[in-house]
Amino acid sequence: MSELFSTLRLRDVTLRNRIVVSPMCEYSSTDGFANDWHVVHLGSRAVGGAALVLTEAIAVTPQGRISPQDLGIWKDEHVAELARIARFCAGQGAAWGTQLAHAGRKGSTKRPWDGSGAIPLADGGWIPVAPGTDAFDPTYPTPSALDEAGIAAIVRAFADGARRTLDAGGTVIEIHGAHGYLVHEFLSPLVNHRTDRWGGSFENRTRLALEIARAVRAAWPERYPLFVRLSATDYVAGGWDLDQTVALAGLLRGEGVDLIDASSGGAVPVPAGTIPLGPLYQTPFAERIRREAGISTGAVGMITEPADAEAIVADGRADLVVLARELLRDPYWALFAARALAAEVAWPPQYQRAIGDRATMRAPAVV
Repeated sequence: MSELFSTLRLRDVTLRNRIVVSPMCEYSSTDGFANDWHVVHLGSRAVGGAALVLTEAIAVTPQGRISPQDLGIWKDEHVAELARIARFCAGQGAAWGTQLAHAGRKGSTKRPWDGSGAIPLADGGWIPVAPGTDAFDPTYPTPSALDEAGIAAIVRAFADGARRTLDAGGTVIEIHGAHGYLVHEFLSPLVNHRTDRWGGSFENRTRLALEIARAVRAAWPERYPLFVRLSATDYVAGGWDLDQTVALAGLLRGEGVDLIDASSGGAVPVPAGTIPLGPLYQTPFAERIRREAGISTGAVGMITEPADAEAIVADGRADLVVLARELLRDPYWALFAARALAAEVAWPPQYQRAIGDRATMRAPAVV
């Protein structure tokens, strides 16, 4: 039997397999609203056999967007369109949830196909917020340093995002604490130079992550799981590292977090070649966090081959595999991976006539 296609129960949610659609920014919203693009994009991955479909990073405040075209969950009016996606995914047998996020100092920047760098205030940009006033790089906007009231408001915004996720029909939430966005900015000593209770020591730098997790868990039903995505390392000496990630993962487990989605990088620019890119390059992070912090993990990063995904789960390196670009290339990767692993999975009845002649079925693409 395939371990990749075994079920996984997290609290009262049972995932039909171990394949997760990673949050992937689509930069296709107006005023934060989901639309037909998001229904088709996310819904097709549910049709394609994934067990859990997560939204892109969904901003908990307008100021917390990366670009003006980011998905949002900062007002009740956003719920109805998100609920369309949740209903469709559930109808295909997939769980659906949100990745609650705040971009921090990486906000007010152009979406990739419009170029790069800051969006001027005159063109609809805004002043982002961060632990301090250092820009990510010279092309990014200069942020405003958060005060106590601003931090408290953001913690409340994450909790409000959890309540709206529930109203939309979500059954999983992931808090985005990676990739140089706000939570990661507070974690990393390369970014966080504060001297108050939010900076300096490990205890102080992790305070925001823990307060957000506590607030979201309080607003989120006990029956539903809570994930946190963390960057396990900054790839820079003196920065956030795997030892600190393991320690934080244990603290998050104590706050009711069920799984760590283990990614890396993004806090500060690094020279080309610094990050050892390659197949499964981040899987060792998930493996060590799982082993030492005693918490379930998801492995993400250049997982493309069914045999590799199978081995990650079968060998106990992670509990879930979180796929991003491979699922952009092939929304039906899970169905073809099941064939490659000789696992029996149900195809949507509308598509079953395509599986009659298995000799003509292609294997998953290798890109």
